[in-house]
Amino acid sequence: MAKDMTLLWGSGSPPCWRVTIALEEKNLQGYNQKLLSFEKAEHKSKEVLDINPRGQLPAFKHGDNILNESYAACMYLESRFRSQGPQLIPEGQLEQALMYQRMFEILNLSDKLSNVIYYNYRVPEGERHDSAIKRNKETLATEIKLWEGYFQKMEVGSYLAGKAFSLADVIVFPVIAYAFRFGLSTERYPKLGAYYDMMKDRPSVKATWPPHWLENPQGGDALKEF
Repeated sequence: MAKDMTLLWGSGSPPCWRVTIALEEKNLQGYNQKLLSFEKAEHKSKEVLDINPRGQLPAFKHGDNILNESYAACMYLESRFRSQGPQLIPEGQLEQALMYQRMFEILNLSDKLSNVIYYNYRVPEGERHDSAIKRNKETLATEIKLWEGYFQKMEVGSYLAGKAFSLADVIVFPVIAYAFRFGLSTERYPKLGAYYDMMKDRPSVKATWPPHWLENPQGGDALKEF
């Protein structure tokens, strides 16, 4: 079945990483895949545009089914291959509700991380303002503290939706890892750090760890003051 799948992806991209983790969890190794370079703008190539007209990664296809949004791809894989690998959507209503809440809530952290990490890339030099930079950092700090608080209320060794690994972890972990990659302090945010340490040893995560992170373990410092 995996031979009918094609994934075009980029190293270190949280959306791409989600899909590769989900594929591993559902025991769908052996799919057709190609690692592309953002730096070389390969995500704008015809090969990608033929699957994803937005020119973004991931670009994922299963047979005639195209799912380029990482949430859609992960939810599709769990629905289509529910009996393979671990069940990624909890049966319990409380756990399922928490899973969906955290899955979609992480979009807030993703957005605020991008506003800080990529501010100089996105905003032309003449339009940059110290007040905007300060506001973005303050907003991000508040968001990170909120997530640290969520983890403080969880049992030691717990996953995001309870005792079992779920789609919430598939979706959220790459964002948390991305934050630490750019210098987030494990000393200042020990609960987030503990979750990160637990998750990075999971087989599906280890098997899909971004190649260029392995080649260059030292990441950026955009979040060093956090």
